[in-house]
Amino acid sequence: MAAQFGLRLRKGAATTALAAATVAALAASQAPGVTTDSAGRQTTGSPSPEMSTQADETATGNSRYYTDLPPLDSPTPTTGPGDTSGTGGNESGIPATVLDAYKKAEASLRASKPGCNLPWQLLAAIGKVESGQASGGRVDSEGTTTGKKILGPPLNGNGFANISDTDDGVYDDDRTHDRAVGPMQFIPSTWEWAGRDGNDDGAKDPNNIYDAALAAGHYLCRFDWDLSNDANLRSAILSYNNSTEYYNTVMTWLEHYRKGTHEIPDGTGSLPQTPSGGNGSNTGGGNSGGRNGGGSTTSPSPKPSDPSKPSKPSKPGKPGTGEPGGGGSGTPKPPTTPPGTPTDSVHHLENAGASNLTAMAGDTFTGRLATRTETKAGKAVAKVRVRFTVVGSTDTTFIGGEKVATVITDSTGKATAPALVAGEKTGTVTVRATVVGRSVTALDHKVTVTARRADALARTGTTPLTCVPNGEFAEQIELKATYRGEVADKVAVRATLIKSLLDTTVNDKGPYFGKDAAGNPVRTLTGLQTDADGALKLPKLYSDDATGTFLLRIETEGGATLTLELKVEAPAEPAEPTETTDATEPATPSPSAS
Repeated sequence: MAAQFGLRLRKGAATTALAAATVAALAASQAPGVTTDSAGRQTTGSPSPEMSTQADETATGNSRYYTDLPPLDSPTPTTGPGDTSGTGGNESGIPATVLDAYKKAEASLRASKPGCNLPWQLLAAIGKVESGQASGGRVDSEGTTTGKKILGPPLNGNGFANISDTDDGVYDDDRTHDRAVGPMQFIPSTWEWAGRDGNDDGAKDPNNIYDAALAAGHYLCRFDWDLSNDANLRSAILSYNNSTEYYNTVMTWLEHYRKGTHEIPDGTGSLPQTPSGGNGSNTGGGNSGGRNGGGSTTSPSPKPSDPSKPSKPSKPGKPGTGEPGGGGSGTPKPPTTPPGTPTDSVHHLENAGASNLTAMAGDTFTGRLATRTETKAGKAVAKVRVRFTVVGSTDTTFIGGEKVATVITDSTGKATAPALVAGEKTGTVTVRATVVGRSVTALDHKVTVTARRADALARTGTTPLTCVPNGEFAEQIELKATYRGEVADKVAVRATLIKSLLDTTVNDKGPYFGKDAAGNPVRTLTGLQTDADGALKLPKLYSDDATGTFLLRIETEGGATLTLELKVEAPAEPAEPTETTDATEPATPSPSAS
């Protein structure tokens, strides 16, 4: 959540207490636990003691957010660009570029992860709570925030989680501690693996609403949660910021936007004024269960606002006070020394699994990557969270389709990553291991993806391949490719009409596969591929006026080769009829007896 917002008196602030009381009934008071399944992904289940202390397991690092609630009246649906006629005015409206980013992210996730059922209104609700819709829509035409960066307070353990710098200040301009960054408030360590390029400009920028909205959508959908299910929706929201009041506030805005909203011009949105754990009517109730790195706080319940008395504007924040514009926590607290954890003793990472792994595209790697956490003296450290991330633009993933898996080290300090599934992009793939919650030099594992291949190729038909000059072959050639006796699907195939077994250059006469745009015969085909059953049907063959026996050589990735004979023969001449005598001469009569 940003610290750059000015303070503005929100209309309807007197209704905040009533609305908060209403939404509190929507959820239970405890966040669900998180455990790691066999694939290394976090799943809902029994409470995990690490969840409350590992703030960077959330998108925001449990940073501050805004608790402002929507007006009680429902907005009207969008009627057109710039329309602010709906109830609630600019407070309920969403800036045009920001709204477009949310809807494009929803469309992208609908195509890539249809089972997630992500509604754009959820992204809008989170964007409202995290940054007031990118500071009221203060973005340029490409969706990048203008002016000062939207930054949360330093996560230095003073009222918030304690997360040391992980990006050398690249994203958050802070080389001591991490801060939440951008309109969707990602901490740098999360953005490193969750970042997306939502506007196709070749960059992943947390300060760009298109990139940040798409990243938030993928983050919420990363565990195959179906967000149309209430329990999954709750888990997803709490994984973004592990606070029950945060969940309540997001749900309030989600329901508000579901009833309808309207588009407003960029830069005209209202600015939020009430940060969690800061001033205003909120006293930090949403900070329990992770806001300060694991410990809970107890604060007196705020008194309900008197609707008959308008709320007083808050005073501008001062630097270092934790108020909006300040950059510190709320009421200063005496420094405390948190108890040591196993993570604190990790000095470096060592490879503890298979190396030089290779798999064919589409196959599962037979070996498993593993990392061991060790102290400076080389002693193994158990119960440490290690995050494995498949980096780069590769389509290789862990089983389940995810590119990120978090695993807890065992008694030997070893964390074993889920099995990798090779994608279609060939080459070297990097899987990076990092320690969650501690700045330790990452360990990069390298694996190799090779092209799909076949080691045997056979023709499935038996009819002789013959043709007359300037004619066409009656039968199209059908093939079957296999690899080690199994179907070889999606294997690249090349077909060439060659001169001879000893001279495999392209023939300049005889059969051909149609003609190109210039009318020249085509005698080489590339880009062919077997189907899911390993089968391939070649295009129809024709012949020019040359006669004789010609050769078709078919090759696959992996070395399988098949050579077929094609015969072009002139039709046989009809046989000339032989002369025959159909009538016989009458026999000479015998002389008569006298």
